[in-house]
Amino acid sequence: MKAVGIVVEYNPFHNGHLYHVQQTRKKTSADCVIAVMSSSFTQRGEPAIVPKWERARMALAGGVDLVVELPYTFAVQTAEWFAQGAISILDALFCEQLCFGSEDGSIEPFIKTAQLLVYEKEQHNEKVKQYMQQGINYAKAYTLALHDIGHDTLDVSQPNNILGLHYVKAIIEQRSKMMPETIQRTVAHYHDETLPANDNIASATSIRRFLQVSYDDVARYVPHTTYETLQTYRHTYMTWHDWKRYFPFLKYRLLTMEVDDIQQIAEVEEGIEYRLKKAIIHATSFHDFLSAVKTKRYTWTRLQRICTHILTNVTKKEIAKAIKNKRATYIRPLAMNETGRAYLQEVKKRMTLPLVTSAKQMRHDPIYQIEKKATQAYFSILPEPLCSEALQREYKTPPLR
Repeated sequence: MKAVGIVVEYNPFHNGHLYHVQQTRKKTSADCVIAVMSSSFTQRGEPAIVPKWERARMALAGGVDLVVELPYTFAVQTAEWFAQGAISILDALFCEQLCFGSEDGSIEPFIKTAQLLVYEKEQHNEKVKQYMQQGINYAKAYTLALHDIGHDTLDVSQPNNILGLHYVKAIIEQRSKMMPETIQRTVAHYHDETLPANDNIASATSIRRFLQVSYDDVARYVPHTTYETLQTYRHTYMTWHDWKRYFPFLKYRLLTMEVDDIQQIAEVEEGIEYRLKKAIIHATSFHDFLSAVKTKRYTWTRLQRICTHILTNVTKKEIAKAIKNKRATYIRPLAMNETGRAYLQEVKKRMTLPLVTSAKQMRHDPIYQIEKKATQAYFSILPEPLCSEALQREYKTPPLR
């Protein structure tokens, strides 16, 4: 069987994702579509609107054959580390191809730019460092440095382009045999906050925003299974998972932590801990808090990730220990159909990473230790007994079929 890999968050699964799955299967002629999906928190440092089990169910209904977990250790990271983790998992599953959505839509610029980053790494890093010393944030410094060393084809200011670039770069660095492909994103842009009137594809950002008001507003932009899954979860748990609900927990953490403790948290650097400590005293909402802390050097996304690490109490030391080999250490299936099950049966004896389905199998793994803390933080907003029930489900649920 031929497998193609995709890297996803499905926050939530919408018609644009459905199009991507369909086009991926069509473009690659793959027998099995494997999605590696962020667990409880996303790359931008946001809690996923519903748990991974619900999102995995949406994925199966949308045509994915096998959904596996991208652990917190890689999921809530810079684009580079996010890609390293995802590619290591898909490579371990013997995916022959990787297919990602991008604003560019042509694979050649990604390959050319990725090769430049790999083989001119020291020169690029030095340029990035020079720009950051001028007070420029990392994302902008990264782009400027690329232009300085001879890149002029790929627009790395676009979010899906930059993720795709790091996927291709990770494939080269890990010496994977996967062949990258890309599909051009249609209509909705990644950060769009409005629902288009003349199309049925909207960004996940706009869908999450309008879900705060009404299900009916988003019905035409998501598959029916997504719509039903969202309705059922909200009816059962009476909440979405968003920063509005987690902000009191974050505020409590920051108010009771010493500055030295904040300094140990992942991604906290260059004195930002003092701004965090000062701003939290007067902040009455998560948005107001980040607005007060944000600088040219610290983007909104990076600050959200820092806040997520504070919420989950994940330290630099823990992250360094967990990702020292730049690879995932296990594969955890979340959901599969018959095709996905048959594919796993075919490859599992050749796999170099353990295939795990229970917490007991992972309990000593540093990556799982972080995942466990993140899961406990994620469900902390639920009232009892729902919180305890959700945690029990996390540790005992076999992969969905």
